[in-house]
Amino acid sequence: MTLAVTRESDGREFAIEDISTGVFASGFGHLGDGRSFSFQVHRGQLLVEVYHPRLAGPVPLEEDVVATAARSLTDFDVDDERSLTAAVRDAVAHAVPVARPSR
Repeated sequence: MTLAVTRESDGREFAIEDISTGVFASGFGHLGDGRSFSFQVHRGQLLVEVYHPRLAGPVPLEEDVVATAARSLTDFDVDDERSLTAAVRDAVAHAVPVARPSR
């Protein structure tokens, strides 16, 4: 596990704050616009959730998810931190907004 130093954001920053590699890879980070994200490997896929800025608590709720992405593990090495970081960065950049039902 690696803990990254948080720096001041320039509005374009992608930073992973915590990362664990391997078959149960997971972690979380933030984007320069105030949004945060988490990722995990589950059933042969890298799953990424992007949350809205200024979460109310330390654990995001389902309604806090604004975008998601899934990526096959065949495209990168989950045991290599740099490869995993690049895959997460790409997944966050291509995350699809979550459609919420109208009330």
